[in-house]
Amino acid sequence: MRRLTTLFPSEFLEEHAEELGVVERDRKLQIPAFVWAFVFGFAAGESRTLTGFRRSYNATADETISPGGFYQRLTPSLAEYLRDLVEVALDEVAVPDTVDADFDRFRDVMVADGTILRLHRFLADAYEPRKGEQGGARLHLLHNVTDQTIDRFSVTDEKAHDGTEFDTGPWLKDRLVLFDQAYFKYRRFALIDENDGYFVSRLKSNVNPEITGELREWRGDAIPLEGEKIHDVVDDLYRQYIDVEVEAEFQRREYTGTQSWDTKTFRVVGIRNEDADDYHLYITNLPREEFLPADLATIYRCRWEVELLFRELKTQYSLDEFTTSKKHVVEILLYAALLSLLVSRDLLDLVTEQADDELVFPPERWAATFRSHAQLILHELGEYLGYSPPPLLERLIDDAQKIHQ
Repeated sequence: MRRLTTLFPSEFLEEHAEELGVVERDRKLQIPAFVWAFVFGFAAGESRTLTGFRRSYNATADETISPGGFYQRLTPSLAEYLRDLVEVALDEVAVPDTVDADFDRFRDVMVADGTILRLHRFLADAYEPRKGEQGGARLHLLHNVTDQTIDRFSVTDEKAHDGTEFDTGPWLKDRLVLFDQAYFKYRRFALIDENDGYFVSRLKSNVNPEITGELREWRGDAIPLEGEKIHDVVDDLYRQYIDVEVEAEFQRREYTGTQSWDTKTFRVVGIRNEDADDYHLYITNLPREEFLPADLATIYRCRWEVELLFRELKTQYSLDEFTTSKKHVVEILLYAALLSLLVSRDLLDLVTEQADDELVFPPERWAATFRSHAQLILHELGEYLGYSPPPLLERLIDDAQKIHQ
């Protein structure tokens, strides 16, 4: 309980809610209980409903709140408030020492990715879909594999490209970023390299850079690759690995009305897939002296971490269940899901600290454990904060009665 209230002290929750106009000054709504009900009510229910959040609040706070009173408080200001809490947690939550020692040379290993959230058709104007009439939002995450948390996030409509939400800059220094093909852009890779960062990406099938040199010598009558284009020769090769330098041409960002062309040398590595009789091709700036082709394939498997993160959000916190037709309620539910995830990670850090050193906690198993204990945590947290909810029988009568006579 101390760990949770250190992450979000009650005084901070109340003061920031007043600043944004989320609650009235008389504080009839107990904002700490309100926040924690969204964090743990989200994680515990078999399905995500606003009624379930209200019941979680009524089981925690000193006084119950009616359905009408609860829904009146689901405002754009509350969405902004919960987003601020996510930002606070991003700066505080980390579960260190989870990455293999092979990655010690990097400050962090990051994975950029996005996932689609299907919304009510009445939200098609606010969240424009790629096709069809049903609204669609895209959640973009920058997952820190080293710290097992989220470094950055944003929400756009479905039509927005993943790559537009990834910003390059000095923050990349000594960090390794893993991309899927949605982020493929030579200029982006050049900027990462120029900021002293590192990247690994799958090579797109519709780009065909020219090979300028081979990084590994082959004996016998091996096909020479220098001067060839990678996709023109890859089907004729049978070696286990391809390891070459390529020259990529790209346009720099427009400056004073003109856009110049530039070139950059990158490394392309191919790992033969015997089952499919082809190669998995990767582009990177990692040096061969430290990272052999097989190492790159192993590193790229870390991308699966973000897929597990999205699966956790959708299966454990029901991130893909949106029935509301109100934009700000979608945002409230989305930020509540991210808060649940971040609080879960903070408690995983606590569990890791307290457990024996040889114990291992797989993230998905931890997520299921966290969800199954969420109501108990919320109950004990309410007691720790000094709340005295109405008697259970009174709450049952209040919840079960017919609302409209």
